[in-house]
Amino acid sequence: MSETQPPPPRIGRHSLANRVILAPMAGVTDRPFRQLCRRLGAGLVVGEMVTADPSLWHTRKSRLRMDHRGEPGPRSVQIAGGDAAMLAEAARLNAEMGAEIIDINMGCPAKKVCNKAAGSALLRDEALVAEILEAVVAAVEVPVTLKIRTGWCADSNNGVRVARLAEQAGIQALAVHGRHRQQRYTGHAEYDTIAAIKAAVGIPVFANGDIDSPHKAAAVLDYTGADAVMVGRGAQGNPWIFREIDHYLRHGETLAPPSDDERTGVLRDHLDALHAFYGEHMGVRIARKHVGWYLAGDARLDEARRGELKGRFNRLESRHEQHRFIDDLFGHARPSAAAPREPGATSKGTRAA
Repeated sequence: MSETQPPPPRIGRHSLANRVILAPMAGVTDRPFRQLCRRLGAGLVVGEMVTADPSLWHTRKSRLRMDHRGEPGPRSVQIAGGDAAMLAEAARLNAEMGAEIIDINMGCPAKKVCNKAAGSALLRDEALVAEILEAVVAAVEVPVTLKIRTGWCADSNNGVRVARLAEQAGIQALAVHGRHRQQRYTGHAEYDTIAAIKAAVGIPVFANGDIDSPHKAAAVLDYTGADAVMVGRGAQGNPWIFREIDHYLRHGETLAPPSDDERTGVLRDHLDALHAFYGEHMGVRIARKHVGWYLAGDARLDEARRGELKGRFNRLESRHEQHRFIDDLFGHARPSAAAPREPGATSKGTRAA
């Protein structure tokens, strides 16, 4: 580690492996994807959002979201809801089932979540925020973390006040997405509020929003003083981003992109894990969005070629056909003029200001 590189943050008794965290994303950060991102360098992974209402946990979707078998610790489970007593009970039950960190969702901008006075809708009611945080922290012995946005809208950027409430309630770490709820995922994340939150509290702060490269991660950390970056959409189709960011933060060097052989192996492993986790019928269908993201992020393919390949993959109906597609893809995707590079080779990079 560089002499100027701060150590990875701690969440309660847990010391993270590095300063790069996988953000919780509903429909994305299932167990196969979490395990893949951890293998490729994520210092912490957070599971998909789970409703705080235990009466809904019998559904197949909830059961799969709560499946952390075989995962190394610390296992972080995110819960969402708008009732303090129900959230506290959900936290207690998840801790009994093996959750080592409980994360409370006050950042989701989805209508179906906000319409139930949960997610980022809670930011409009600071008294309820305090009640929920105090109830959940009191209910469990494991550390509790919180994910928020900068506020509900541009006229109510109350992220600093909510952060202070969180620290007072005993929250052990805070992730902040640099947009207010009404922005959803449009425009650009802003980091001034995250910097103000970091200056206002003593607990670890994780900067989230538009972290899509090692240089961007370094720039955001330098600007905000945050303890770690949390990567969400930047990891879709690019699970290598975690080791790339970690390597750049430690050594100031940019890793070469993964070789075609590694890409093939990672995609095949991801497909196998999806098919095993969901069963072949659902696994084949869920694999389509992931492979679509992999194709969208491959700079060697033009837009027309990406669309053609995505259409072909989406028509495949079996795991064997999907594997054959991946094997063929990287046999033909490499530009003929490109010289092969040794896996793991690095090039010197300049820290972003």
